[in-house]
Amino acid sequence: MMSPLVSPQWLSEHLSDPKLVILDSSITFQIPSETEKDTVHNIPGARRFDYDKVFCDLNSHLPHMMPSETRFNQCARQIGLNQDSLIVIYDNSGTLASPRAWWMLKAMGHEQVYILNGGLPEWKRQGQPLVTSFQTPVAPGNFSGTFNDAYFVDADYVQQQIEPQHSLTVDARSEARFSGAAAEPRAGIRSGHIPDSICLPFTQLIDGHKLKSPEALRDVLQDRLPHDTEEYIFSCGSGVTACIVLLAAYICGYQNLKVYDGSWTEWGASQRPIATDAATIRSL
Repeated sequence: MMSPLVSPQWLSEHLSDPKLVILDSSITFQIPSETEKDTVHNIPGARRFDYDKVFCDLNSHLPHMMPSETRFNQCARQIGLNQDSLIVIYDNSGTLASPRAWWMLKAMGHEQVYILNGGLPEWKRQGQPLVTSFQTPVAPGNFSGTFNDAYFVDADYVQQQIEPQHSLTVDARSEARFSGAAAEPRAGIRSGHIPDSICLPFTQLIDGHKLKSPEALRDVLQDRLPHDTEEYIFSCGSGVTACIVLLAAYICGYQNLKVYDGSWTEWGASQRPIATDAATIRSL
């Protein structure tokens, strides 16, 4: 498969594949409480991929930062991931959290990893089967990935790329947050954006709960992401929705894609330079 997306029909037809592993990467706060667990719907066979509390750097004060290679591999084995696993990721919002989980696995060198287009809402819409519990792996896996640090970059790297014309930082937040017109939802975070970055709200790439078609994505991206740029750094509030824009760029053939993991939660709380001009806002 060349596309990073698979359909509910494709997934349904491959549920019996012994190498298939389905991962639920829904953001923790979206999951009902223990008293409401009977209302939780999962895809049959799904295992939990929690990058808020498990697949993250527990020593960082920033939310869901990419963990070390050692920790990622340990956590992956615990949920039964193998080197030859065919992994399909979904979330319960449609296409919100799954792109980040996909990119994390790609960063660890795993190639057979895909996103369920439309996530759980589309699975339900098509009348596919549901269960109310996650699957527990029968044995630990043998996953042994190698982290590629080009996939996730830090604030120092981003700041070094502000001046060079070969790099472009793309902010997935709303125009109001980018320009500084709206306050940040997290306390103590300044308003504005990284100098010389552009605004491309992730909402412009979503149609309902699904990513827009490749043709529609190209229409959105072609005027804002020049193909002659050597690298693209994607940022947002905390490194989640940045991966939605990155996914769209990936589908449209862009290369040398990176995520600024700390994103505005880190940058806005620091003393690093910020801009509040609207001149660099590029949106529909």
